[in-house]
Parts: sequence; C-alpha cells; structure tokens
Amino acid sequence: MSTPSPANPSPPRAPVHRQCADAVLMIRPACFGYNPQTAASNAFQRAERPAGAAESARAEFDALVAALTGEGVQVCVLEDRPDPPKPDAVFPNNWVSFHADGTVVLYPMQAPSRRAERRHDALQAVSEQLGLRVTRVLDLTEHEQQGRFLEGTGSLVLDRRARVAYACRSARTDAVVLEEWAQALGYETVLFDAADRSGVPFYHTNVLMSLGQRYALIGTEAIAAADRTRVLERLRAGGRELIDIGYGELEHFAGNVLELATHDEALGECHVLVMSRTARDALAPDTFARLAACTDDVLVAPLPTIERLGGGSARCMLAEVFRP
Repeated sequence: MSTPSPANPSPPRAPVHRQCADAVLMIRPACFGYNPQTAASNAFQRAERPAGAAESARAEFDALVAALTGEGVQVCVLEDRPDPPKPDAVFPNNWVSFHADGTVVLYPMQAPSRRAERRHDALQAVSEQLGLRVTRVLDLTEHEQQGRFLEGTGSLVLDRRARVAYACRSARTDAVVLEEWAQALGYETVLFDAADRSGVPFYHTNVLMSLGQRYALIGTEAIAAADRTRVLERLRAGGRELIDIGYGELEHFAGNVLELATHDEALGECHVLVMSRTARDALAPDTFARLAACTDDVLVAPLPTIERLGGGSARCMLAEVFRP
C-alpha cells in the first residue's frame, strides 16, 4: 500500500553555498625570491635579491600557519620541491581551487615558471588530510597554448552565496577562459577594468577587493569610471556592508585579505579575517573599525619579505578548501 503524498509538498530547497572555507592548502616555499617572469605584470614586486630571502619567507610562512592553526583553521601544508626552482610556489591559490561539490579546478598560468607549481599530489593530500572527496577535475590549462590565462582566486573574487564571480581584465585574466569557468561552475560574471594610479591594470582582482560573510571591501577609485556603477550596484545587491579603500591602502595590500571560518564549541561557527601587518597598518582607524565589526576576529601576520619580492600577501598564500 503506497503512502499518500502531502497535500502541499514543500519545494526542494536550493543548496546553501558557504562564503568562507574552514580549511586551506598552503605550500611551504623552497626557493622563494623575486621572479622577473611575473614582474612585468605585477607592479607590487620589488626587483631585489637580498641574502636570506628564502629563509625569511619560510619563517613568515611558518608563523602564519601557526597563527591560523591557533585560530582553529585546518591547514594542509605541503613542502615545495626545489627542482625546478619555483619562486612563487607560496601562492597556490593561483593554480588550484577546491569546491564543496568535489570539483577541483586547475588554472592556466601566464608565467612558464609558475606552471611547474601545479601538483596532482596536492589533490591527494587535501583529500586525505582535509576530507575533500574529489568528484571532478576541471582542467583549463590547455588555454596556455593559446596565450589565454585565468589565475584562480587571484583573477577571481567570488561571491559564493550568490554565485557571482568578479574579475578585472588583465594579461592574467582572459574573458574567454572566465566564461568557460563560469559555465562549468554555474556562476554569473562581472568583468571590469581596474588600474593603479599610474594607469597600469591590476594584475589580479584579489589585490583590489575582498568579499566576506558580511563585508565587501573594494578599491572603488581603481575601477574604470565606465564600469564603476555596475560593479558597485552588483556588490550592494549581495547585502554586505560596502567598505571603500583608496590607492594608498591598495598599494599596501589592504585589499588582499581573506575571511575564513572557524568553530567555537560555545558559539558555533565563527569567522576570522586574515591580513598582513602591512595591510593592517595602512587601514585608517575608522575603516579598520568598520571591517573588524563585520567579522569575529582579525589575524594580523607580518609578511614583509613575501610581499616585497613576491608581490602578493596573505590572501594569495591561502588556497581555500570547501568541503561538503
């Protein structure tokens, strides 16, 4: 005998997408240093080769790992392999992203030296240590042969709740690859132009904006006038507090921050905003107060060597792992 159906069955609930990951992949650098192959499009890099730079970078890396672990974030650390030398290996979020449905994306990288950073054993390590079951690998790396690039969550700043991908055009962020990525992962795209005060396009979107659970941090004046209203309106539609930062703050990596999730036995899920000491010091007191009010805790890490030579900061060092 069949069981009668309810008179008014509830519609299926849409999946809930989390904005903040509670786990990250990090690569401990073996041969960190200034990379001339990336400097042409990254105005944040400094052409310096100080003695002991690799050791300083490893010390900064280790301190950040310890601080994240202390906050309750799960960290999968892999040691970089010294051969071939990979000066930017500390920035894994550019070549891989991990998604809650089990999708792993491998990205096309502009600099030949950076393509060697891609490691399939990283997928296995994340699966074993962080419990991600890989169900699909979206490999976009063939675009490198046509000179088209999309460098992970450097090129992409994601509103995961609303399924919107923000991306500023640059030599490292190609519209064709972006659309292929968006079609495969079910995202709307917001593509725009943005440049530094000298008129040079920002090499990555994640140096001028960051989206957390309750905040949208954005370098408004850097966005091209023709695109500015469209971008800001889409951001406001996400319901976050819009916090504006200027060129002086962007130039000190204040846009290159990331909010992560942690768990407190008493409070449940909490959030921690990760930024460098350089970024923290660049933020005006009222701006920092507004940003801090949108999260539960702020983790400030000194990363001077990695920032100066590598041209990336805290956010670039963290490849988020979203688990079911």
